[in-house]
Amino acid sequence: MSVLIRQGRIVTAADDYVADLFIENETITQIGEHLEIEADEIIEARGKLVFPGGVDPHVHLDLPVGAVVSSDDYESGTRAAACGGTTTVMDFPTQERGRSLFEALELWHEKARQKACVDYAFHMIVCDMPPERETELRKVVEEGIPSFKLFTAYPDRLYVDDGTLYRVMRNAGELGAVVMMHAENGIVIDEIVRQACAEGHRDPRWHALTRPAIMEAEAVHRCVAIAQVARAVLYVVHISCAAALEPLRAARDRGQLVFGETCPQYLLLDHTAYEKPGFEGAKWVMTPPLRSKHDQTELWKALRMGDIQTVGTDHCPFMMCDKERGLENFTKIPNGAPGIENRMALLFHAGVRSGALSLNRFVQVTSTNAAKIFGLFPKKGTIAVGSDADVVIFNPEREETISVSNPRTHHMRVDYNTYEGMRVQGIPETVLLRGRIIVRNGEFVGKPGYGRFLKRRSYEEPVI
Repeated sequence: MSVLIRQGRIVTAADDYVADLFIENETITQIGEHLEIEADEIIEARGKLVFPGGVDPHVHLDLPVGAVVSSDDYESGTRAAACGGTTTVMDFPTQERGRSLFEALELWHEKARQKACVDYAFHMIVCDMPPERETELRKVVEEGIPSFKLFTAYPDRLYVDDGTLYRVMRNAGELGAVVMMHAENGIVIDEIVRQACAEGHRDPRWHALTRPAIMEAEAVHRCVAIAQVARAVLYVVHISCAAALEPLRAARDRGQLVFGETCPQYLLLDHTAYEKPGFEGAKWVMTPPLRSKHDQTELWKALRMGDIQTVGTDHCPFMMCDKERGLENFTKIPNGAPGIENRMALLFHAGVRSGALSLNRFVQVTSTNAAKIFGLFPKKGTIAVGSDADVVIFNPEREETISVSNPRTHHMRVDYNTYEGMRVQGIPETVLLRGRIIVRNGEFVGKPGYGRFLKRRSYEEPVI
């Protein structure tokens, strides 16, 4: 099928111009001021913005967490992503301690096959890595997964000690793989949690009170130091606070290959959400927790100035009935919240419309930078001849109120919305994945199984 998109304002990380865009055989084949060409479908885009499809580098679909599973599977979660303008998602096969990385990888392939509505890639979560199994890391990279995620949090499930961290980082440096870090001092946090529970503090706000920002900053500093010695490329996920930015900036200033990601929740929400009456604060129990207004200001500054390179969602939704497992004890509340659908609209409204982000910077942080860091550029993350025809036609004037009750803004399989009641101006209306229209006038018209697994290249300097 061929598609001609006429007279849209095409915006990439570097360019901003009005032109026609011609697509055939899944690929952008021509861009010109006025293309005289026949097409199977013509889309009039005058007055609209034309962006590359969004790349969300951080989602959790169909993820088991204790006795519950995140409520969006690959069909519902990627359908919601598409409606929000995201055409590529990156998920995390999660190794079980003592088991092979490839057991987790095959399980996640099974989750995604026949269900994904957008293209997808994987990062491998490593929970243990004894020296005798280090060869698995190379084999995972050869499978097109040149990124490993490790945790300094959750000692009971995902935590790795500094020796394992160094060992994986050293291998990653040799293999050209990126090391992604969930950076919090989980050992100390667990002691703070135990003390709070012993004193009878059980309601949701104590989730935030027991995870102080300085414990995130300490872990970022430690990961930066170990990555420097191991000569590994480091990517710190979901940065939530100003204190964590300091070691990140210092590392980048001295030339270390370190990247940072934040999420819309840390840019737009704050810890007062935990003060809502009853158990409502559980909706925002996520890790790291929501921080202060001051942290929001500093994160926006870092995003604008380039100290943070990407905005992911850390989408990990749970139904309220699952959250209610923690009614009597905040430590039992499954950590995570929805957001895969609302990222592009939120960042455009709060970032571009406010003047905090230029249009080019918006495209960088929602698409291009993630594609570059994780080995997908220029097939993904830009609008150029030869690139995949992942295209978002975005109406900058259309207004919607984000709500679980609004079918135009909520396709996620979860019974609340993290951004309930927020009014946004700027909405994706038409979305193409490899040349096929999968969202038309805000309605999903794609089909499960069209999404394709993306094998990625190893890291290549310089990236961004």
